[in-house]
Amino acid sequence: MLDLKNIRTVYFLGIGGIGMSALARYFQFQGCKVYGYDKIASALTNALEKEGIVIRFDEDITKIPETTDLVVLTPAIPNDNTLLQYFIKNNTPIKKRAEVLGLIAREGLNIAVAGTHGKTTVTTLISHLLKQSIVDCTAFLGGISKNYNTNLLLSTYSKYIVAEADEYDRSFLQLFPHIAIITSIDADHLDIYGSKASLEDSFCKFALQVQEKGYLIVNMKINIPFNLDKNAKVYQYSLQDEKADFYASGIQMNKGLYSFDFHYPDGVITDLRLGLPGLFNVENAVAALAATWLCKVQSSELRKALLTFSGVKRRFDYRFKSPECVYIDDYAHHPEELKTCISSIRNLYPGKKIMGIFQPHLFSRTRDFAEEFARSLELLDKIILLDIYPAREKPIEGITSQFLLDKIEKKEKKLCTKENVLDEIENNLPEIIVTLGAGDIDRLVEPIVNMLNKRINTQDHEN
Repeated sequence: MLDLKNIRTVYFLGIGGIGMSALARYFQFQGCKVYGYDKIASALTNALEKEGIVIRFDEDITKIPETTDLVVLTPAIPNDNTLLQYFIKNNTPIKKRAEVLGLIAREGLNIAVAGTHGKTTVTTLISHLLKQSIVDCTAFLGGISKNYNTNLLLSTYSKYIVAEADEYDRSFLQLFPHIAIITSIDADHLDIYGSKASLEDSFCKFALQVQEKGYLIVNMKINIPFNLDKNAKVYQYSLQDEKADFYASGIQMNKGLYSFDFHYPDGVITDLRLGLPGLFNVENAVAALAATWLCKVQSSELRKALLTFSGVKRRFDYRFKSPECVYIDDYAHHPEELKTCISSIRNLYPGKKIMGIFQPHLFSRTRDFAEEFARSLELLDKIILLDIYPAREKPIEGITSQFLLDKIEKKEKKLCTKENVLDEIENNLPEIIVTLGAGDIDRLVEPIVNMLNKRINTQDHEN
């Protein structure tokens, strides 16, 4: 097994990824020299460069450091990448991102959050609740925490290591957690798993990796028996089902935010207030509170931290608010995520017209869930589809955004290029705008915000 204590120089292939960048920051904190490559610059690579990490955006092998102890690889890097081939020929140790995260997580008590939806918010909320308590934690997040403006939290003394457990490519099977949370298991990544049954089997294997005397916390909506063959405890959580071990009651909304009572085995913490909108986030909060209760965080600490949680960038992320228009950005890229996000907006703004700008992610996902995507997108009043973001895939014949658009039974729908989105919004300014997708649609966020600021402020000035 690779001994991380002997690593002095690390090279990241695909350093701009959210999981890769957290690891890069971790190794730099450990005193290593960190280098990286990515195809294009982004906000994340810009931030890493400002932190002193050297990043290249070309495959020039002459710029590689003379000695490299470890190469960390993301699945998005193709096998014919010149840098990857160079490291292979020179017998440099190469590890997948998930393998390296697994090695780090074994150095403490790992809290791993898995699930096809909700895991990033739950991971980040658990980390915030621990960070704001005397327990503390180190955390590898699958998004940028708005409280800390980073995807890596560090502790010099806590034994807890919180990590998002990614089911893609079976990455989470590299983790052997003390506490595991499973938020949801919906069919996804069928390009990897082939079937939902195979995906469920992988989650069962993940559950079996919970350590002796550890804990598994499962969403009650998951109808799979998790029979752990170790001396580990299985708990269920729910939004408000009293049969669960952890649940909420007395849920009330005031000014867009929720208050509730949190029930745990043999007790209750009353009148908690969550600093995030969306009823689905109350369910996420129940999962996070359950994990931190098991870590013996005090109720007074939980109460204060829950209210101050600001959420995760690109997860139901308010980017603009005015009486005339509200703009929300969300990472939703699966039909269930779209349905949850759009329904939550409807509940918060009943009667308002919603324009959704959606960038489908992956040709295979668009093909496999076309009907489900269409039904979820029909919850919008106006639908704008961007071209499919290919990510790691090559085009599939006949699978385009037009293919998806044709399945949507709604009059107000159209295809649009990224270059024309701003004009489309400005010429038809809706009451609610939501951008949706996991590709590079995030590059439209700041331009939309700037346009709305200019447009709305000009109108206010004229009035």
